[in-house]
Amino acid sequence: MRPKHDGFKAKLVLEDGSVFSGIGFSFPRKIVGEVVFNTGMVGYTEALTDPSYRGQLLCLTYPLVGNYGVPSYNVKDKFGLPKYFEAEHIQPKALIIHELSPLASHWSCERTLDEWLYDEQIPGIHGIDTRELTKRIRVKGVMMGALEVSTNDINEESLFKELNNSVKYGDINFMPEVSTESAQTYGEQDECIVLIDTGTKYSIIRNIMRTGYKVVRLPYTAGIKDVMSYKPKGVVLSNGPGDPKFCKETIQLSKDLLKQEIPTLGICLGNQILALASGADTYKLKYGHRGQNKPCVDLRDGSAYVTSQNHGYCINPDSLRGTGFKLWFKNADDGTVEGIMHEDKPIIAVQFHPEASPGPYDCMFVFDMLVKMIRGEKVAKA
Repeated sequence: MRPKHDGFKAKLVLEDGSVFSGIGFSFPRKIVGEVVFNTGMVGYTEALTDPSYRGQLLCLTYPLVGNYGVPSYNVKDKFGLPKYFEAEHIQPKALIIHELSPLASHWSCERTLDEWLYDEQIPGIHGIDTRELTKRIRVKGVMMGALEVSTNDINEESLFKELNNSVKYGDINFMPEVSTESAQTYGEQDECIVLIDTGTKYSIIRNIMRTGYKVVRLPYTAGIKDVMSYKPKGVVLSNGPGDPKFCKETIQLSKDLLKQEIPTLGICLGNQILALASGADTYKLKYGHRGQNKPCVDLRDGSAYVTSQNHGYCINPDSLRGTGFKLWFKNADDGTVEGIMHEDKPIIAVQFHPEASPGPYDCMFVFDMLVKMIRGEKVAKA
């Protein structure tokens, strides 16, 4: 299969005045958002449906993208969830790549990458130097950007005006966009784990179900009474986009969970929310961690793990003093917090994605640790 929506005019402009001219593909439109990069080599269908990318323009650093096309949403896994996707729709506002594959070939391919993006009205640009773009972000930090894909000539001045008048990424609360509107149940087991949806990936649901529990997925606005009405054996706080300090309802719920001492696991955004609920603080990273080969060290025994990550905010380690939480995982590259564990209560959290998708499955044991805590078994403390 070959691209059908390609060959448009396209420009990407950044806050620092940079202009990248390239070839537009998929859906012609103008869009503004935070520009971030992911260093993964595969898994663009999973990455593009990760709600943690909501509101962002995603640059994939691997040079050739789209070569295996896009499978069908209708192919389900054994839990009844779309097998190759992490949400029902594409989450980033736009896609930035170096080269759009001229041929998509795979046994599961239903349509090309440009067709998929076109169907969901997501613009894309290729034919630009993504290495230069990535280096610029690494040096200057993430920036807001404006992308236009059009059949006509593009006015740079108009594009910069649109960019300068836009709302900054850090000022937007994305929770109403990414969370479920009502309770959803997955599985038929008697015992359940409640999942607080602040932008969850399907693979988190898959891995909770893998441990033998039914999943009750609740909105980010759920309170402690809502959670306890299901008599859960445990609670999972999901990943999600944006500044964790906007998640006031979930922070309050986490404060109540800390009092109840229910076995709890926080993942990515959930990690930051638990820290904030305990009195710690968070901050924005210069350019975030987004990729599939991020090394993390388990401080209990010095073991190193290769992890999948997608986050732009992090816990301030100094602010953990007096919260009851201790450092559990540390990033081997920059020393940032990658996991915390409560000293006395059955509460753990990781900044990386133990469910992977895409990425390595080295850290699936994190879900098994939650099960051990539910069963009352001891886990080695940090």
